[in-house]
Amino acid sequence: MSTGKRRESPTEPFKRAVAACTRAVAGDRDLEVVYAADRPMLAGNKMRLPEPPRRLSAQDAAITRGLGDSMALRLACHDAKVHRKLAPEGPLARAVFDAVEQARCEAIGSLRMDGMRANIAAMLQDKYHRSNLDEVAERAEAPIEDAVAMMVRERLTGNPPPASAKRVVDLWRDHIEDKAGGDLDRLIDSLDDQGGFGEIVRDMLVSLEMADELGTGSDSEEENTGDDTENQAERNEAARGTSEQDAQDQDVEGESETTGDEDDLGEAEDVATDAENAEDEDSSADREPSGETRRPDWRRQNEPQVDYKVFTTRYDEIIHAEDLCPPEELDRLRSFLDKQLATLHGAVARLANRLQRKLLAQQNRAWDFDLEEGLLDPARLTRVVTDPFSALSFKQERDTDFRDTVVTLLLDNSGSMRGRPITVAATCADILARTLERCGVKVEILGFTTRAWKGGQSREEWLRAGKPQHPGRLNDLRHVVYKAADAPWRRARRNLALMMREGLLKENIDGEALEWAFRRLMGRPEQRRILMVISDGAPVDDSTLSVNSGNYLERHLRHVIEQIEKRSPVELIAIGIGHDVTRYYSRAVTIVDAEELAGAMTDKLAELFDSAPPAPAARQAGTRAA
Repeated sequence: MSTGKRRESPTEPFKRAVAACTRAVAGDRDLEVVYAADRPMLAGNKMRLPEPPRRLSAQDAAITRGLGDSMALRLACHDAKVHRKLAPEGPLARAVFDAVEQARCEAIGSLRMDGMRANIAAMLQDKYHRSNLDEVAERAEAPIEDAVAMMVRERLTGNPPPASAKRVVDLWRDHIEDKAGGDLDRLIDSLDDQGGFGEIVRDMLVSLEMADELGTGSDSEEENTGDDTENQAERNEAARGTSEQDAQDQDVEGESETTGDEDDLGEAEDVATDAENAEDEDSSADREPSGETRRPDWRRQNEPQVDYKVFTTRYDEIIHAEDLCPPEELDRLRSFLDKQLATLHGAVARLANRLQRKLLAQQNRAWDFDLEEGLLDPARLTRVVTDPFSALSFKQERDTDFRDTVVTLLLDNSGSMRGRPITVAATCADILARTLERCGVKVEILGFTTRAWKGGQSREEWLRAGKPQHPGRLNDLRHVVYKAADAPWRRARRNLALMMREGLLKENIDGEALEWAFRRLMGRPEQRRILMVISDGAPVDDSTLSVNSGNYLERHLRHVIEQIEKRSPVELIAIGIGHDVTRYYSRAVTIVDAEELAGAMTDKLAELFDSAPPAPAARQAGTRAA
């Protein structure tokens, strides 16, 4: 009787390899991958793939791997909550929306990994071949959702539709290009932003005459205006919190590999994805509200504020830029930033070099002469030769003020900075950081925004608490460290490209951001501390202003500025882009165009370095500030 170990199936190593790769792509080591004759399925953290044949061909392997890659990308790149918020109500529009979202997820993987691109292409070819779509003769027989998805994939990756889907695409191409070609071209810029991508897809559905199927969608997030501000915000929050039915997993009776269920192998991307219950922490899909942003009432007196409070700090975060974005995406965004600013880069670099020459000139003049000891002074060389014991023939370099200096650049990351202003700000910060580092001046680059529009989790907690009166600040802060003072520029360079990410820029609560940057500066050992704020407007947060006085955030900002300017050693300067910040800061400049930012930053820094640093007495008083 044989007691040997049972022989392993020849497909087992392949199945283990596919499962391991799928878990790695999905970023979930607990993902359960099973193989069965049933149709492919994705539900929660369980994935079902087709049982591979014992005699595995290269084509069979590619199809199985393509199915695994497709579902793993869905887990890694898709947020079910965002999808439900934006998804249309009508069946045809919903089918198109779902198919395009899956095409987006697959495009992300295809653009980053050539092997994954080949696997997904093989899977799609098999899917449409089994559906017999290459035999359709009329547009009425060709599913528009498949045509749109393949055209989206073509736009995003440059890959033509698979041969088995070419007929469907050809029947619809002229119609789709004529009505929605512009929307298709816009999709590539929002590939990594599911929310922004979904909004463009909704626009595309309108162009394709499916507007009546959209339903309310994201329109329920409309901005609050007028006297209804608070009530509207409450309705929005209630709508946002409404639970939606998770998609039910429909198990299909297993059949052999030769049965008709194989026709559904390519449908894995459409199955049970809404069963995900991912936390909606800070999805880039939270879009900027439409309409005019509510501003504080400038007619109110700006009395000192001592009653500023925060409803909860539980959901606030201080996070490093590299933790908000994968390295490969940061590299892509940095490449995009460099290409967009090729011409501006030269102009800013010239200004930065001028600042550098000014600082180095100060350094070269900082010598004490006629000393008893130190470095031999070449100008006194004759005296030394004629009288070796002559005194006062030495010199010593003196530490200049700027060499013991740290500069913090605090950048407004609000939604109103989107576009050219934030691009210019990122580039100027990058080049000035490099310039000052060459001169021995340490630079810290910080950004401030919120984690969500309209209050986020803080407002949800306030609603659950029964909406107490005067809750104070009512949003989730996000403070971003792009470059720490001690981090070399070369390591932090790509972090600044995070500002190009579509979903990052939201609301701005300037007062608390200024306090945060100030506290970091006060913890530095340098004797001279400079804080430069770059902003394009007054502090604005709809959630906070809807339940507090109209100038609540502005008053707090004025209070913090006064504390820093009058009771601390920190030298505070501000640059306003299209907004008069001189009403807040005593040392400030306002520029009309973002293109002027580079000159304003270098001029203000040069002006500071030309002036004397604060007196030691001010440094002692600074410990009591803010």
